[in-house]
Amino acid sequence: MWISGARLVLPERVLETASLRIQGGLIAEIREGLVPGGCDARGLTLIPGIVDLHGDALEKELEPRPGVILPTEMALEAWEAGVLAAGITTAFVALSFWEGLPGLRAPENALALAEEIAALRGQTLVDVRLHARYEVSAPGGAKAVLEALRRGWVDLLSLMDHTPGQGQFKDPEAYVRYLSKQYGLSQEATVASLVAKEQEHLQVTEAVASEAKALGVPLASHDDDTPAKVRLMARMGVRISEFPTALEAALEAKAQGMFVAMGAPNALRGSSHVGNLSAREAGRRAALDLLVTDYLPSSMLRATFSLAEEGWSLPKAVALITTNPARAAGLRDRGALVPGLRADFVLLQESPLRVHAVFVKGKPVLIREGVGIGSGLMGCG
Repeated sequence: MWISGARLVLPERVLETASLRIQGGLIAEIREGLVPGGCDARGLTLIPGIVDLHGDALEKELEPRPGVILPTEMALEAWEAGVLAAGITTAFVALSFWEGLPGLRAPENALALAEEIAALRGQTLVDVRLHARYEVSAPGGAKAVLEALRRGWVDLLSLMDHTPGQGQFKDPEAYVRYLSKQYGLSQEATVASLVAKEQEHLQVTEAVASEAKALGVPLASHDDDTPAKVRLMARMGVRISEFPTALEAALEAKAQGMFVAMGAPNALRGSSHVGNLSAREAGRRAALDLLVTDYLPSSMLRATFSLAEEGWSLPKAVALITTNPARAAGLRDRGALVPGLRADFVLLQESPLRVHAVFVKGKPVLIREGVGIGSGLMGCG
């Protein structure tokens, strides 16, 4: 089957009028110009399917209100409709394994949910993958994470560190004084306790990271705030730095050969909603490799085309949500419009920005009805 007459965004250039042939679920051929008899895509832009490495949106579908937990199959169906409409064809669903938290993020609940998603993902149109988030300050979650890893359910593991003292207590001495007063201990005893606890947490984290590496599961860090933290993560085998909070951390991640991932909502807004590093600033300093949906799937395309309007070449901007995340996750079979790769792609209208069709492995999984631009797609598939 030919998709004919679209504007194709290739890895290094844009073909203003070109056609793409699908065969056996793969991209078989790309040819400049129109191909008679193909699905008419004139007026539309064709880009690879979006690869999202970190999306929290399914958690919101599963638990729309605290304590209100919906059936997984029901939540997955509603979530999938949203991500397809956003042009996402490969989605890494983020699940947190966090000892001490209630609801879905409790380790035992996250493990049960991982098992359910693993059983259901063969029934989805989107290629669903699991991004397990392990909280290093709560090592009680390690057992559940290790179980999920060994069962083969995890496709990406991130190491989160929400230890108190990194945000409101950036001054270590102020943190020690606070804890000493809180628990009635001397400052010396408080420091000794913190050091022992930190060493214990580090050992557990290293064991979890080692298991992931042995199983071939890529590792990501989370909210890196200093170059020293980035270097520690790099020594553990981390290859993706998610949401570095400071430019110095992002630059160190690049120096360590890591991919730097930032939130698409951040890139779209031009700033972090909590005052951390701006994705656009990271981009200006060549310290931005890929975008993730974080909490808002619809932000991916809008952030990408917004960057293109600011001067990024369209292939470079589109790579942030396609080629680069696929490479970071070790997915060599997708992420670019190249013959031999999976025929996962999105046909969209650029102005106003609107998804018209989504194909996964060469099959149309979403085609919007309508007249005018994109109406020639209705007979595709």
